Amino acid sequence: MSAAPGVVVVGNGMAGSRFVGELRDRDPSVPITVFGAEPQRPYNRVLLSNVLAGAADPEHIALVDAAWYAAHGVDARLGVEVTRIDRAARTVHASDGTATPYGTLVLATGSTAFVPPLPGLAEGLPRGALAFRTLDDCRRISELAATARRAVVIGGGLLGIEAARGLAGRGLDVTVLHLAGHLMERQLDPAAGRVLARTLAGLGVGSRVGVGVTGVRTSGTGGDRRVTGVELDAGGAAETIDADLVVVACGVRPETGLARAAGLAVGRGVIVDDELRSVADPSVRAIGECSEHRDEVYGLVAPAWEQAGILAGLLAGTEPGARFTGARQITRLKAAGIELASMGETHFGDEDDGVEVVRFTDVSRGTYKKAVIRDGRLIGAILLGETAAAGTLTQLYDRAAPLPAERLSLLFPGAGRDGGGTRADSPLRMPDAATVCQCNGVTKRRVREAWEDGARTADDVARETRAGTGCGGCRDAVEGILGWLADQETPDRREPAAAAPR
Repeated sequence: MSAAPGVVVVGNGMAGSRFVGELRDRDPSVPITVFGAEPQRPYNRVLLSNVLAGAADPEHIALVDAAWYAAHGVDARLGVEVTRIDRAARTVHASDGTATPYGTLVLATGSTAFVPPLPGLAEGLPRGALAFRTLDDCRRISELAATARRAVVIGGGLLGIEAARGLAGRGLDVTVLHLAGHLMERQLDPAAGRVLARTLAGLGVGSRVGVGVTGVRTSGTGGDRRVTGVELDAGGAAETIDADLVVVACGVRPETGLARAAGLAVGRGVIVDDELRSVADPSVRAIGECSEHRDEVYGLVAPAWEQAGILAGLLAGTEPGARFTGARQITRLKAAGIELASMGETHFGDEDDGVEVVRFTDVSRGTYKKAVIRDGRLIGAILLGETAAAGTLTQLYDRAAPLPAERLSLLFPGAGRDGGGTRADSPLRMPDAATVCQCNGVTKRRVREAWEDGARTADDVARETRAGTGCGGCRDAVEGILGWLADQETPDRREPAAAAPR
C-alpha cells in the first residue's frame, strides 16, 4: 500500500460505509481511512424502529462485518471523532490526538436530531427525554420503556411514527403530538393523514394534530431532573399530558459543523457540484445527508447510496464520466402493522387545474391509494395499507413513463377493462430493466442473474446484490421474482431448494 495520502472519510454511517465498500470494490489498493464517531460498526438506521419494537436485534441491522475492514486493508477508526479539518495542510485532527493527511477528503457526517429549545429541553434533555436518531438512542429508549407507563412522541413525521409504533409494540400507552394539521404532512395529503391516524389508533397509538408543544414538565433539579409530562397549546387552551418517557422526533439537521469551521461553502448542507465536490475546495467531497446538491438535501438512503457509488467510480477512475444529477425521493414507512409508500407531489386535489387525480379510500381497512397525473405522466402517489402497486408506480414515477389508458390499473395492478389479466407489476410483465430495489438500484435482470448463480432465497439475493438491505420495502417483490423463476424451471432441472413447498 502506498504511503502517499489517500482517501479519508469522515462519517461511517449509511453513506460513508457504503462509499468505503464501493471504493474498495473498484480499487483494492488506494489507502482508505474512515472515522466513525459511533463506536460500533455501521448499521442500517432505517431499521432502528424494528430494534425499538423488539422485532430485530442490533446485530441484525449491521451493514459491515466486523472483520471486513482488516481483511480489505481499510483503517477504521471507530469511536473516534474528527474535531478539525486543516484544509491548508490537507489534514484531519481527531479526538484521539492523531493528525491524518488526506489526498481526498470525503465528508459523510450525516445529520443530527433537532431538539427544539423548549422549556424543559433548552437546558439539556432531562432523564426520560431522548431523541430518536442513533442505535444508542434506541437502546436507551428501550431501557426506559421497560419501566415506563406512558410515552409521548413529539413530532408526527416519519421518525416520530416509527418511534411511536415501536413503543406501542412494547406495550406502552403512546400519544403522538404534531403541530401540522395531519400526520406526515411532507409525504401525505390530509385524507391519507387521517387514515394513518386511524390505523395507528388501532395499533395502540393515539395522535393529536394541530397542537403546539410549549414545554416539557420535569421534577427535580440539576442532573436529577426527570420528565413528568408535556405541556401543549391546543387551540389556545393550555393542557398537560402526563408522561414518564418523551421521545423528541422533531426532524434532523445536516451535520455541517466541521465543514463550516473549515471555511467550506455551506447552505443547509455542504454545497457540492455534480461530481459531489465542494464548490469551495476540489479536494473535499460530500455525500449523503450532510451534502447539498442543486439546492436539495436528501434525507433518504437511496440518494445517499447512489452518491456513494458515483463518487467511488470517480475517485477510482472506473467511471470518470459519472455525475450525480439529482434523485427522486420515494419514502417507505417501516413500522410493524403499517404499509406506506409515498413519492413525488402528493398534495394536489380534484380542484387543482392541470392535474388528474385517481383515488381510492377504504377507511375501515386502513387503505388509501392516490395517483397524481400531469400531462400523462405520474408526478406523485400515495399507497397506504396495501402497497402491491408500489413497484409499478415507482417505475412510472422514476422514469416519467407513459401511463396506461386504464387508470384503475395504477392502483390495482391487473384490474384492466376485462377485470382480470396478469398483474401489471408481476414478474412476468416486469421488464428486465425494471428497478426492483430502489435503495440499491437492483434490477429484475440482476435478481435473475443471482438466481442463475444459485441464489434461491431473498437473503441469498441480498448477499449477492444488496437488494432488500436498505428500507426492506422490496423484499416481497424479490420473493415474487424468485417464486416466478422457480415456476419457470422444468421438473428435471429444478433443484431441491426450488422444489420445496412455497
